[in-house]
Amino acid sequence: MVLALTVTYMLAEVIGGFLTNSLALLSDAGHMLADVAALLLAMLALWFAARPITPRKTYGYYRLEILAALANGVALVVISLLISYEAFQRIRQPQEVQGLELTLIAAGGLVINAISAWLLHSASEDNLNMRAAFLHVVGDMLGSIGAIAAGVLIWQWGWTIADPIISVLMCLLIVYSSWQLIRESVNILLEGTPSHINIRALVEAMHGVEGVTDVHDLHVWTITSGKEALSAHVTIEPGASHPDTLEALQERLRSMFNIGHLTLQLEPADEEEASKLYQITRKAGTDRD
Repeated sequence: MVLALTVTYMLAEVIGGFLTNSLALLSDAGHMLADVAALLLAMLALWFAARPITPRKTYGYYRLEILAALANGVALVVISLLISYEAFQRIRQPQEVQGLELTLIAAGGLVINAISAWLLHSASEDNLNMRAAFLHVVGDMLGSIGAIAAGVLIWQWGWTIADPIISVLMCLLIVYSSWQLIRESVNILLEGTPSHINIRALVEAMHGVEGVTDVHDLHVWTITSGKEALSAHVTIEPGASHPDTLEALQERLRSMFNIGHLTLQLEPADEEEASKLYQITRKAGTDRD
């Protein structure tokens, strides 16, 4: 539904942008073109992610969602930079813009984008790929609001310079939101610790399980949006029950940190210290610990 709405009004804004000579309207149409690509990419990624796991793809195709989100974020930044460049050219050499027509067309775009954002909002909370598509639409909403403001200023007071200035401001907002998306996508691809998980609090929680004396070789990463994984070696006290300790650790990690994919190796207390490749200390310190 969002894709159909976006394609239809994108064509209307392209025609309207040329007829009114408005960069703000053309920039909004450019963002809508990015939306079309983003939505198609999101649909493709979700389709691939639903494919079954194979011996050659033991995690399936979940990471395609993250790659799609990264591609969408980069595309938003590139489009914003291109529009900003054209806007600076127009600031140096202002051009006549038809303010009333610009305002009316942009108002229609705002309605379409508001409907699209409402349709995508719920899915964007739990899925990074859908969040990318949602951010594209929100960027278009900002573009429509800016275009309306530019149209009113030109229509009422003849401030043609408002068109490129507002375009630049909209682009800055879009680049900021896109950067957050890019950073989160790259962190997942690098298998960094999820931003919402405090690794030291997690270690303390594991030490709080009866029988646990040490935690090392700990790794926490994200497979795809909403799917966190953890692996660790856990040293337990002599005589401690392996099944009970393992069950308690799994329950605590799932309930406190919502980590569903767990791989825990329990070891006796006399394990060689040299085998502890990656040690996270319990004391306060820097991430280099």
